[in-house]
Amino acid sequence: MTPGLVRPPRLRPGARVTVVAPSGPVPEDRLRAGLDILRGWDLDPVVAPHVLDAHPTLGHLAGTDADRARDLTEAWSDPEVSAVFCARGGYGAQRITDLLDWDALRAAGPKVLVGYSDVTALHEAFATRLGLATLHGPMVAAAVFLTDARTQESLRATLFEPESVRVLRPEGAGALVPGRAHGVTLGGCVSLLAADLGTPHARRSARGGLLLLEDVGEEPYRLDRILTQLLRSGWLDGVAGIGLGSWEECGPYEEVRAVLADRLGTLGVPVVERLGFGHGAAAPTVPLGIPGVLDADAGTLTLDVPALA
Repeated sequence: MTPGLVRPPRLRPGARVTVVAPSGPVPEDRLRAGLDILRGWDLDPVVAPHVLDAHPTLGHLAGTDADRARDLTEAWSDPEVSAVFCARGGYGAQRITDLLDWDALRAAGPKVLVGYSDVTALHEAFATRLGLATLHGPMVAAAVFLTDARTQESLRATLFEPESVRVLRPEGAGALVPGRAHGVTLGGCVSLLAADLGTPHARRSARGGLLLLEDVGEEPYRLDRILTQLLRSGWLDGVAGIGLGSWEECGPYEEVRAVLADRLGTLGVPVVERLGFGHGAAAPTVPLGIPGVLDADAGTLTLDVPALA
């Protein structure tokens, strides 16, 4: 069996979790609603000091880079905290990855990190610098988490009963390129993966992995450019299989699909479309850093082991 990354422990009732804002500004009303959901799961959520901050000059950021990095480092280093949840995406996580105290994060041991979208930058950093599996799951103040019961249940089950959600089998998933592959999951927002190329500690390639891709607001020609960059850099060389999630606000799906087929269909590996994760009407939690099998013909991703230990 292909080894994955280190799996954090699953959560227990009463566990303390901290909410941080590594990216964009957080609406306070949505944050309160998300915290209520976590409390309903018998978790003890704590809000980091700078979550509701606003950057003094850059309105797209939740506070300064230093404060956002400090919140994440301190939350992770707190021995009473079992998980760190991101409040929302947007943009900004890239700006703090090199400001985090990686020695302190490593010393604190494995914990659960939850988020997606812009948090892709943190998933990659935690994988390469800590060797840690993470959860591509909904943000606490995201609309989909507040309104969609399937999204809530997928995250709750992954946190508390991870053996019950080892198979991702959304209705409508199927083969863009047929076949079956085994590897370790990785990925997230494809634009963030491309932006990570050439940066310190970036993953050198997706070789041997089951690459999970999605994005939002990227027109077909921009997706073409992003995927072409990944192809030309060699980052996709040796990838075992590819799972495609949602492509919200990226244009008509037939146009997006044509780009995906053109750029990924020549790799000679299975490609599954419509796996459902990402920025869609539902946002199922998908573990990153876990070995599994991608079956394009069946439209499934099956984990070898539960996401959390």
